[in-house]
Amino acid sequence: MYDYFRGKVMRRAGNRVTLDVQGIGYEVHVGELTQRTLRDGMDATLYIHLHLAEGVMALYGFADDGEREMFRKLLTVSRVGPKLALAVLSRLTPGDIVAAVATDNASAFDGVSGMGKKTAARVILELRESVGSEWGIASAATAAGHADMQAEAVAALVALGYDGLSATRTVSSLRGEAESVESLLRLALKKMAK
Repeated sequence: MYDYFRGKVMRRAGNRVTLDVQGIGYEVHVGELTQRTLRDGMDATLYIHLHLAEGVMALYGFADDGEREMFRKLLTVSRVGPKLALAVLSRLTPGDIVAAVATDNASAFDGVSGMGKKTAARVILELRESVGSEWGIASAATAAGHADMQAEAVAALVALGYDGLSATRTVSSLRGEAESVESLLRLALKKMAK
């Protein structure tokens, strides 16, 4: 129904932004990552998702179309509503989510408010096919040992005390640079020590 709104940011409060679009003020829910890109009085474009549930309409806005598409993907996961999906996108970028799915790393979601380990595992399980094919990880990252190698490296880093999100980001950034788990782990440790 709505694709995007372009207007002036009139007010920001918590996870809500009032966007003036030709004299009409729209209250839009945004995540922390999008909120950080906005300032009062600036002209902004927000990609919109209209959510209807139990007679309540709410607008959700995102800084780019990729973030909105990931929000919609998260909504397809059972027991994940807009509030939790927005909480995920307040902590992780769409790329972080794709990397977590590719490396089977539920600990990447540890810092997300309201998300437990079971829900994180469900997100990974239910998004694996759709995110893999649409975001281009099915051919490279999920090829026979590569995903397992990344998952093992992330698990080892988490066991060493690194947080899941940092481990996932680091291992994903080293894709294709190592031929074994040991060499991938060595490179990741070197990069994380900097």
